[in-house]
Amino acid sequence: MADKLIIFDTTLRDGEQSPGASMTKDEKLRIARQLERLKVDVIEAGFAASSNGDFECVKAIAHAIKDSTICSLARANDRDISRAAEALHGGASTRIHLFLATSALHMEKKLRMTPEQVFEQAKLATRFARNLSGDVEFSPEDGYRSDPDFLCRVLEAVIAEGATTINVPDTVGYAIPELYGKFILDLRTRIPNADKAIWSVHCHNDLGMAVANSLAGVTIGGARQVECTINGLGERAGNCSLEEVVMAVKTRRDYFNLDVAIDTTQILALSRLVAQTTGFVVQPNKAVVGANAFAHASGIHQDGVLKARDTYEIMRAEDVGWATNKIVLGKLSGRNAFKQRLKDLGIEMASEAEINAAFAKFKELADRKSDIFDEDIVALVMDESVTAEHEHYRLLALSQHSETGERPHATVVFAAGELEHHAESDGNGPVDASLKAIESRLQTGAEMLLYSVNAITSGSTESQGEVTVRLQHGGRVVNGVGADPDIVVASAKAYLSALNKLHSKIERVAAQG
Repeated sequence: MADKLIIFDTTLRDGEQSPGASMTKDEKLRIARQLERLKVDVIEAGFAASSNGDFECVKAIAHAIKDSTICSLARANDRDISRAAEALHGGASTRIHLFLATSALHMEKKLRMTPEQVFEQAKLATRFARNLSGDVEFSPEDGYRSDPDFLCRVLEAVIAEGATTINVPDTVGYAIPELYGKFILDLRTRIPNADKAIWSVHCHNDLGMAVANSLAGVTIGGARQVECTINGLGERAGNCSLEEVVMAVKTRRDYFNLDVAIDTTQILALSRLVAQTTGFVVQPNKAVVGANAFAHASGIHQDGVLKARDTYEIMRAEDVGWATNKIVLGKLSGRNAFKQRLKDLGIEMASEAEINAAFAKFKELADRKSDIFDEDIVALVMDESVTAEHEHYRLLALSQHSETGERPHATVVFAAGELEHHAESDGNGPVDASLKAIESRLQTGAEMLLYSVNAITSGSTESQGEVTVRLQHGGRVVNGVGADPDIVVASAKAYLSALNKLHSKIERVAAQG
């Protein structure tokens, strides 16, 4: 019998640490429900002690999700652990995930603690967490760069105190696959009670080897849990990519001899949902979920695939959620068909009122665009995910004039709370003019770090444009996403969406892991 590989998804925690990738509670809930639909074993919902907002997100997800274990990160201290336990209370299956740095560099420079102090704190924190939860994971932060003798001593102690999962992070993406795999194996061989815990890997992608390192930790090291994110989302260069690990294990089962519970047909829908929620676009040549992942441009390749699919394809596109017929709805489609398509896409609306509002937007879009694709529906629902009472800035109208030889001019009407503002400005182009008009009235002083345009669907000039705007102000970095067949309107929506996040004043404390 094959062993089971546990898939631990940290998109909502570690993935959210990408600058500008923070999500609202409703957005996190929607992604968590789709992760449950994907049949992910463990969902790390957040870092409950970092902010009241994160606490409420973890609490809401723990109560909403029944088929996956919900996990909260916590530093190795009583306050964080208690806060995590409180947020998880009442969940069907929950886990507390402790972390404490063990590398000499982190202990001296960051924690300013001696190795003996770290050792004692790790033991006491694990003991305290075990009294509050039957499922406790311990991560020695920067574990791969830690002294092996000291790490063995710490991990043996926390297992003795009741840790049920031991995760060894390559926090800074420094590892090499063969060496990382041997490192895990060495720990498991030397620690007398290693068999009392499940061993896990958590790798960052700074050198582009997060997936390779994770799989080496499994094959060479004997780990049976992989921590990963959708689309490889994460701080710096990102995390180990869930879709790549899962499809590697499933496609090369002859080598790995491991089973995963994942329903791979849900991968693509979730990839798109995460991309459109965070504004982090998936590059076309991304493995498994990129637009070109199953495209063949070479004549030789096309001929081979037509004669025998497996000449150039090692996976079936349908197995990860790609469909040959992408057109799903049009302007004659009714409310029930729209509601069913939302269900098929794994999108759950909070109320009938939200469904009705989304359907009204769908009909409006269908009058402007003949064919409605799944991507259009996801973008439309994302646009509706923040209800009016939580949205301080709202676009009401926009007009712009652009002519060769003339400087473009835009007039924008938008709401700020209960007030309606009219603003106009010239610019280097219609988008520049529109955003300058908004800023001229609000004078936020926000610095634009990123402006990105992506076609939601390909193959037609009728496609909706999806714009991502990333702003920085007062030490905070946020991104806003807007979608519309008119790219200028989409840009204004994205800019106001980002300003809404800056206006929310929700502060986050970045965790490490």
